[in-house]
Amino acid sequence: MNLLRLQGLLFGLIALACVLGAAFLPALDKQTELIVVASLIVVLGVPHGALDTVFAKELYGVSTLMAWLRFSVIYLLMVGAVVALWYVAPLLFLIGFLGISIAHFSGDPDGEVPWLVRIIYGGAIIFIPMVRHAAEISDLFSLLVGSSATQLLMPGMVYLAVPWLLSLTAVILYLLWNRSHLSFEFMCLGILAYFASPLISFTVFFCAMHSARHIIRTAQYAKRSKPMLLLGATLLPMIGVVILSVVAWSLLKDRTLDGRVVQIIFVGLAALTVPHMALVEQVRVKGWISSGGKGAR
Repeated sequence: MNLLRLQGLLFGLIALACVLGAAFLPALDKQTELIVVASLIVVLGVPHGALDTVFAKELYGVSTLMAWLRFSVIYLLMVGAVVALWYVAPLLFLIGFLGISIAHFSGDPDGEVPWLVRIIYGGAIIFIPMVRHAAEISDLFSLLVGSSATQLLMPGMVYLAVPWLLSLTAVILYLLWNRSHLSFEFMCLGILAYFASPLISFTVFFCAMHSARHIIRTAQYAKRSKPMLLLGATLLPMIGVVILSVVAWSLLKDRTLDGRVVQIIFVGLAALTVPHMALVEQVRVKGWISSGGKGAR
């Protein structure tokens, strides 16, 4: 069993454990859940994006101080543009964030996977929770972009929820029929998205699948066998993320605690995803083959 398959197995087991825990353990109150989710995303999820420094070096040969400064300025300008979009056009921001998330998550399945199957997979963690948790998601969206934008978007998302669930079910049956190793990952993703609360399901998927898989692929791509080298590549970007989060926390002091946490988490993720995709998708589209990431498409 290769490393990506082992990671997929671990993701599935974690997902199933979370679903069982949600069924038999007392539910967390919303503020505690938000704090737990925020902590996990910062500690286990965000660091995979900090590895963009690896791609900057490998793709563009960024190595000198001046080159790193230019790269940092361009990166931050893209981050700032997304934050500005959230401020002036929240509905457009949310639609864009969901769209790029689906596209980005579609790259997670390993190997030769049809693009339609990838889209169904990428959107599962976004649309399937709508089947059972639409009211909770509506509350989260309202904290993120306001009630007006949420009311415009929610009917369409609810409409797509059941078709998306049925589409994922059909894909799982197809994968089981063909004895694909991906069937377990897809099945656990569906179970997680359907049964767990939206924040928990997203966090488990983002940290245990998306982030973990990206870190493994980055190590393969950069041919770095020593974990400390990858840790070093994430250090400065993570410090920057912490500083920006503290600044955002102070600027959003007029918001409720829940609103501040939700906005910092998801506006921050959206803002970091855009420049992150600009780098990573160049490699993913080519099949991660430039430096030995075989099969990690």
